[in-house]
Amino acid sequence: MSKAAITGMAAFVPEKVLTNADFEKFLDTSDEWITQRTGIKERHVVSDGQTTSTLAVAAAKKALAEANLTAEELDLIICATVSPDMPMPSTACFVQHALGAGDTPAFDIMAACSGFIYALTIGSQFIETGKYRKVLVIAGDSLTRLCDFEDRGSCILFGDAAGAAILEPADDSDKGVQYTVMHADGGGWDLIHVPAGGSKAPASAETVAQRQHYIKMKGRDVYKFAVDKMQWLLGECMEKCNLTADDIDMVIPHQVNSRIIDSATRKFNFPAEKVYMNIDRYGNTSGASVALALAEAREKGKVKAGDTVLLIAFGAGLTWAGAVVKL
Repeated sequence: MSKAAITGMAAFVPEKVLTNADFEKFLDTSDEWITQRTGIKERHVVSDGQTTSTLAVAAAKKALAEANLTAEELDLIICATVSPDMPMPSTACFVQHALGAGDTPAFDIMAACSGFIYALTIGSQFIETGKYRKVLVIAGDSLTRLCDFEDRGSCILFGDAAGAAILEPADDSDKGVQYTVMHADGGGWDLIHVPAGGSKAPASAETVAQRQHYIKMKGRDVYKFAVDKMQWLLGECMEKCNLTADDIDMVIPHQVNSRIIDSATRKFNFPAEKVYMNIDRYGNTSGASVALALAEAREKGKVKAGDTVLLIAFGAGLTWAGAVVKL
C-alpha cells in the first residue's frame, strides 16, 4: 500500500484582526492578563459576508496550486469543522461547488480542535487502500461566530482560519503519513460545548435569551485534560514509530495555550526551537490550528522536505489525535 504524502499545503486567515487592546475596550481584562494566561496577542476574525467555507475555499485553492492540480482532478473532499456555514448541507459541499470540483464526493467531519488530524487520518486511508489518489483535506472554523463576547474566559481565546492539504500516493514508503492515532471520550462533552441549536435544544426565543448558542467551557478542567492528552500523544506517537526527540524535526501542536504546550513538550525534553507556536498571532483556531501552523512552518522554511513532524491535538468531544508525517 502506498502511504499518503502531502503534495500541497496552505492556510488562509481573514484580514480583520482583533487585538488584546480591542478587548480592553469592552471587557474587564487587559493585554497583560490575556498574554500571561494564554500567550495570545491577537487573532484574525471573519468579517460580514465571510463564512467557514470562504476561508476553506481560499486555503484549498492555494493548496491545489502548490500540488499543481485542478479541482476537477480531485477524488474526494473532506472538511473538518464545528462551525459550518449551515446545519445542512455540509460545508464540504459548499467548498466543492465554489472550487468547481464537479460531482466529487464531499463530506464534513466534526472533531473540534482535533479535526485536521482526524481528517488527515481518514483521507490517508483512502490513499492507502487505493480507493482514491487525490484527496483534499480541509480544516476550517469561524469560532468567533460562536463566541460570547460577554464571557472573558472564552471569547479571548478564539480566532478564525482554515488550512488545507492535498494527499496523493507517496513515491517512497519512507515519505508521507507514517502513523496516526485517534481517541474520544464522550463523557467529557460538557467541558467544551454549545448547548443549543441542535435537536436536543432547538433554537427558540428562550435559548437565544439565555445565550445558549455560544461556546461554554470549563477552563480549568480543559487545561488539565489538554496537558495530559498532549503528553500521552507525544509518548504514543514516538513509541509506535520508534522515535526519540532527536529524530523529530518539529512538533506541531494544537495552538490552544502557550503554557499547556510548554508543559506537554517539556516532559519529553523538546527544545523550544522544535515546537512550532503561532498562537500569539492567531489564537486558538480550532480544527484549523494544526493545519495553519504546519502550513506556516513549511512556508517559513522551519520544516522542509524529508523532515519528520509530529502533529498533536485535542478538542471538544472530548477528542484527541496525533500523527507522524515525513514531509
